[in-house]
Amino acid sequence: MTSSANSAPSVLDGGPPLPVLPLVTGGSRASLAEQVYAALKRELHDFRLIPGDRFSEAEVGQRLGVSRTPVREALFRLRNEGLLEVESKSGWYVRPLDFNRLDQLYDLRVVLETASVVKLCGRREDEPAALAELKAAWLVPVAERLTEADAVGALDERFHACLVTAAGNEEIARVHREVTDKIRVVRRLDFTRVDRIDATYAEHGKILRAVIQRKADQAVLLLKTHVEQSKSEVRKITLATLHEARARGRG
Repeated sequence: MTSSANSAPSVLDGGPPLPVLPLVTGGSRASLAEQVYAALKRELHDFRLIPGDRFSEAEVGQRLGVSRTPVREALFRLRNEGLLEVESKSGWYVRPLDFNRLDQLYDLRVVLETASVVKLCGRREDEPAALAELKAAWLVPVAERLTEADAVGALDERFHACLVTAAGNEEIARVHREVTDKIRVVRRLDFTRVDRIDATYAEHGKILRAVIQRKADQAVLLLKTHVEQSKSEVRKITLATLHEARARGRG
């Protein structure tokens, strides 16, 4: 999939209008910049702003009712995270999704998580409190499972983060948080389908039981398979979602 800022319709060129965001009022400049950042990032994650979409700082400021300064701070923060880019003549645009880079981030995630699981399984102390939290969230009857995509997505992130933090290496946990943030834009699409939610509960349960039983080899194999399957499904869902979003825009 390829997309460019030059080929995408801009609001200024008569393309579809950017979605209306909640108004932001009051607070310091730093607070306003944080709110603008959060609002735009939600739109990126929800694919209401899609790769190739173009807009200006003035357009965002008008929609939010804020001055240019907090808007600019938020936009440059998103650029630093690799989500946006700016050109001197055409303004801001959403960067195309780089699936090669996403694959590399998923590979890094596997390295970090499997290393953490091996350490967890080799522990001498009693079961970490984090594992009790995970059991309460994932080893539940089907009727008690979450079904709302955003809630399951947040719980999924918590599952993998807990496995890493429970291993006790703060640097690995820090890098893992950075990786998680970079793939969130596509990762949570995995929970827009009921079958993927069911699969996640089943797979997390198997991984968790293997960790509790300190079966490192089994836990590592289950974890690698789980992440690889998720990566494959996310790619397919992402492409379908982008196609639908573009079709809505053309309509």
